[in-house]
Amino acid sequence: MSTLSMILLACLAGGLISMAGAAAVVFRFSRQSTAILVAFAAGVMLSSAFLHILPEAFNSLPPVDIHAGHDHAPGDQAAMAAEEDEHAGHNHGGPIATLFAVMLVTLFVFFALERLALWRHSHGDCASHDGHHAVVTAPLLILVGDAFHNFVDGILVAAAFIADPMLGVTTTVAIIAHEIPQEMGDFILLRNAGWSNGKAFVANAGSSLSSLLGGVLGYFMLSAADFVLPYVLVIAASSFIYVALADLLPLLHKQRDSFVRQTLLIAAGVAVVPIVSWFTH
Repeated sequence: MSTLSMILLACLAGGLISMAGAAAVVFRFSRQSTAILVAFAAGVMLSSAFLHILPEAFNSLPPVDIHAGHDHAPGDQAAMAAEEDEHAGHNHGGPIATLFAVMLVTLFVFFALERLALWRHSHGDCASHDGHHAVVTAPLLILVGDAFHNFVDGILVAAAFIADPMLGVTTTVAIIAHEIPQEMGDFILLRNAGWSNGKAFVANAGSSLSSLLGGVLGYFMLSAADFVLPYVLVIAASSFIYVALADLLPLLHKQRDSFVRQTLLIAAGVAVVPIVSWFTH
């Protein structure tokens, strides 16, 4: 079997297995139960963004040679050390600052998209609209974020298989383990938005196909994919952060659920990602 075939098979199997595992758990709950689990979904999305996706984005940045373009005499360690201290104290640009700028712009873009969606749907009953604004916009942003995340997963799978087929297999297993709790959170939110089980599954399946595109691009243009990888990861993380903070947490304030139970559910969602990471590394 060729390397490309293994990459495509791993991407396809990984998406289907993670969705099937998440659906087997979530679809057993009633819609009222999944509404309560919105807090759990918020915790998973924030944990995925801050503890998994963003660290991966920063780790994907190429190292910066701060001595490039500066002439030093051989063995001039004092000058190099002074240059490093100056760089550490005054450098506010570079790739890391660019990543934060991309995150800021992405958050504003999602805000604009949500405002446009609200305006487009604001010609009816305002009271009813205000109670359901998250239902209109959150599913789209969730699926967009998933598509970016799955695209990046495809690139990572391709890079692993190119390096070593066994590394590709273990990377695929780790991605599946990380994706199951994320897919659970997505299914919970889509069901809470009124989507049927079938519609939620088909929509998530569609977003998972972006991993195939990532796998193909990663195979044929790995150098270019590595260059854009940190920025794609930041966009994916930003979508999860925006949905959690702008839509889900305000929704929790409107629920008649106890603060203690909501807090415990958020904490459980946050804990899922590091626990899974610990078992898969």
